Amino acid sequence: MTRLFDLSGQVVFVTAAAKGLGYAMAEVAAEHGATVILTDVDEAALEIATASLSLRNLDAHSAVLDVTDLDALQSMIDGCAHRFGRLDTLFANAGLSAGPGPLSGTGSMDNVDIHHWNAVLHTNLTSTFVAVRSAARHMRQRRQGRVVVTASIAGMRAEPMCGYAYAATKAGLVNLVRQFVIELSPDNILINAIAPGPFRTHFGNGRMQREDVAIEFSQSVPLGRIGNTEEIKGVALLLASPASSYMTGAIIPIDGGATSQ
Repeated sequence: MTRLFDLSGQVVFVTAAAKGLGYAMAEVAAEHGATVILTDVDEAALEIATASLSLRNLDAHSAVLDVTDLDALQSMIDGCAHRFGRLDTLFANAGLSAGPGPLSGTGSMDNVDIHHWNAVLHTNLTSTFVAVRSAARHMRQRRQGRVVVTASIAGMRAEPMCGYAYAATKAGLVNLVRQFVIELSPDNILINAIAPGPFRTHFGNGRMQREDVAIEFSQSVPLGRIGNTEEIKGVALLLASPASSYMTGAIIPIDGGATSQ
C-alpha cells in the first residue's frame, strides 16, 4: 500500500501554492517524495511557504507567477519540465473570488461588475485551460501524467453564497475536465477535479477567515462546520499517486456532505 502513494522521483507543479488549499497540495506531494514547484503571485507568502518545506528537507522550489499572464504561465511550465526533465502532475489550483452571492445586495445580477466578471473568467477558466494544455504537451512525450483541477461544489449546483462569475467558471471547469478526458486518455494522462465545499482559507480577501462567514457557511454543511486545509491532502495525494491509476474524469466533492442535500 505504501508504494501506491509514493511520489518519489516525480515532479509536481502547483499554481496558487503559497497558502490555503494549494499549499496543502504542494506539502502532501513533497511529504511523499515529489519534487514540488510552488507558484503564486504573492512573492512574500511564496517565500515563506517554500522555506517552510525546505526546512523539513523536502524538495521544494518556487517561482512567482501570475496565471493571468498566459505566456508566462506556459513558459514557466515549459521551463520546469525542461529543468527537471519531466512533469508528472499539475495541480491547477489558481482561482479568483467573485464576491458575495445573489442573495446579498452587492452580489445580485444587477450589481455584477462586468470587468470583474471577465477577470474571474480569465483567472479561473482560461488560465486553467492554458495550464493543462501546456502541461499535457510534456506529459504526452512520456505517455503518462496526472492533472488535478480545483473546481468547487459551486460548479455542481446553485450556491447562494457564491458570486455569479465564480459559480459559472467552476461549472465550466467541471465540464472542461470531462472534455479533456476525451483527448488525453489515449496518452494515459489522467485528469480529475477536486470540488471543495467551504474551507477556512484566505480566499476572497480572507472572507472565509471571518467567524461570521464561517458560521453562515457551516449552516449548509451536514457536518456542521467548514473544512480545514489539512483535509484536502488525502484526495490530493490519491489523485497524484499510482493509487488513482484507473481514475479519470472524476469530480470529487470534499464538502462535509453539503452536496448530499
